[in-house]
Amino acid sequence: MKVEGFNHITINVSNLSQSLAFYVDMLGMDLIHKGNYDAYLEWGKAWVCLQERSSYVESSQNQIGFDHVAFTINEINFHEAATYLIEQQVTITRGPTKRGGGWTINFLDPDGTVLELHSATLHDRMQVWE
Repeated sequence: MKVEGFNHITINVSNLSQSLAFYVDMLGMDLIHKGNYDAYLEWGKAWVCLQERSSYVESSQNQIGFDHVAFTINEINFHEAATYLIEQQVTITRGPTKRGGGWTINFLDPDGTVLELHSATLHDRMQVWE
């Protein structure tokens, strides 16, 4: 499996406006897109997704804080890597599927941390995001 580097992190937040003030104004991230319940920020070569988790989300998913970490993988290597994870009986939580402008697969590490292999860039994602 040929992982190329860090892609993005998704963070569940309780108040999107408050969190945007912190991440943009305090940490200097660039706001690329703001939706009703999410925002995409660019930070160097990586990106950060903030998603507001409130009463509209089922209580089992209503956790504030870290959601998952994604690693970049070239689309040419994606399917081989996904097959490898499946063959190694790694717990797959979503995918493999085409999503956000590229291919993605979410899986658990041995401690249950959600990881993702993602082939799209933030620019790719913004082209298909509504």
